[in-house]
Amino acid sequence: MNEPLTDFAQESNRAAFGEAIRRTKSSLPKEVPLIIGTKRLHLARRLTRKNPSHLSEIVGHISLADPSHAEEALAQAEAAAGSWCRLSIPARAEIFQRAAALMRKRRFELAAWEVLEVGKSWMEADADVAEAIDTLTYYPQEILRWTQQTLVGQVPGEKNIYQHEPLGPGVVISPWNFPLAILTGMTTAALVAGNTAVLKPAEQSSIVGLHLAEILLEAGVPPGVVHFLPGIGAEVGETLVRSPRVHWIAFTGSKVVGLRILRLAAEPTEGQRHLKRVIAEMGGKNGIIVDEDADLDEAVIGTAVSAFGYQGQKCSACSRVIVLESIADRFLKRLVETTRSLPIGPAEEPGTVIGPLVDEEAFGRVRKAIEEGKRVGRLLFQGQVPDSLDGTFVGPVIFTEVPRDSFLAQEEIFGPVLAVLTARSFEEALAIANGVPYALTGGLYSRHLSHIEQAQQEFQVGNLYINRKITGAVVGRQPFGGLRLSGTGHKAGGPDYLLQFLQARTITENTLRHGFAPLEE
Repeated sequence: MNEPLTDFAQESNRAAFGEAIRRTKSSLPKEVPLIIGTKRLHLARRLTRKNPSHLSEIVGHISLADPSHAEEALAQAEAAAGSWCRLSIPARAEIFQRAAALMRKRRFELAAWEVLEVGKSWMEADADVAEAIDTLTYYPQEILRWTQQTLVGQVPGEKNIYQHEPLGPGVVISPWNFPLAILTGMTTAALVAGNTAVLKPAEQSSIVGLHLAEILLEAGVPPGVVHFLPGIGAEVGETLVRSPRVHWIAFTGSKVVGLRILRLAAEPTEGQRHLKRVIAEMGGKNGIIVDEDADLDEAVIGTAVSAFGYQGQKCSACSRVIVLESIADRFLKRLVETTRSLPIGPAEEPGTVIGPLVDEEAFGRVRKAIEEGKRVGRLLFQGQVPDSLDGTFVGPVIFTEVPRDSFLAQEEIFGPVLAVLTARSFEEALAIANGVPYALTGGLYSRHLSHIEQAQQEFQVGNLYINRKITGAVVGRQPFGGLRLSGTGHKAGGPDYLLQFLQARTITENTLRHGFAPLEE
């Protein structure tokens, strides 16, 4: 059963969460160390993390690992691999159940850190923590299916065993947009499968990452099994990926970084006696098709939520909506008014829907994309940011008359920017939807049964959502992951995700023998 979301309609929940934010604010700035084995290292070289809702407010100081720290952590992870993989599956599963209980107890505290560190709204932050708890309970249940010895191809006189074993030490490189859920999911899957791991969080979400590392250690994960290594990706991340000690890399982030990891991991280095496995989720340029007979009330709300939830900073976000020409005017009129109604404000305010972008770099990049977009398409709507705000705020933007081959229609823009394209027929709409290099999520609003069936066959995405929003996949219900340049592996939160962290062995024994050799005394 999935962890329920918090009902903020209840006054007691609103009061408790508001108090968690106030309590967390009073503890700022947070000092974030490295954790290597039993050592917590506070370094002079640090990154200062600002609250994206209030740039004058310092959220934390992040110690930055260097390549020597990466080598030390990997050496300890390699040394701990043997004892950890020999620990029984029930004993491992019990550790993660304790971690889930700790996370439930600290749920509002963890969500409050997400509000302050990465600018998530109340509901977005709460949902991220709930998903993290789901992964802590789901993967320990799933591992039981893959670690049982299986008898295969049995014939008289021969015993054949097929079994799965852990890969060895590896690296988790996580994003900032789902700072707890994705980091927890990748880490839990790797550890419960019997591997050891070095966690490299995104620079923007190292405080949330620290809390996960501390929860795992408190729950009973041995110190040598998991290590926490905040740092600059181009520095410590490259060292981790290149190391011959690393057997696997679990990555979620941009296509540019993901493709570089794949290239680096493909080339064996001196001393390496194995091929590295890369599990990569690399974003999307996701489209929603609005058919002629769609329920426009549902389609408008679903598109707005999918496009502008968490300021469009989701790999699953809708950045293209493909509307049949006959209903385009009606749909757009409603979409603009719905978007206009979305409150813009600091993430800690309960009524905020559109909060800040994650940092000043993202702010500059999205602002530049909007200005370039004005030369490509027609700016239909741009939300106005109140002058009183001092964070990295960008109002939601809707472009129409967007050429299909333009960057607005083809390239991922990690922000609240929506491109509208029109189609003369449903077949043309499908062609537009499929006409990008990504294939992560997609959606269809239609009441036409044959069009729904056609989309199920021809809409080439990893997660297709019909008559609902295209964000918010739930562990065990909507296993998540993409095709093409959106991903390389099995689906997170699904029944075969753990296979990526395991390797299979076949053992064949001839049982037609004459007695046994005596045991030596």
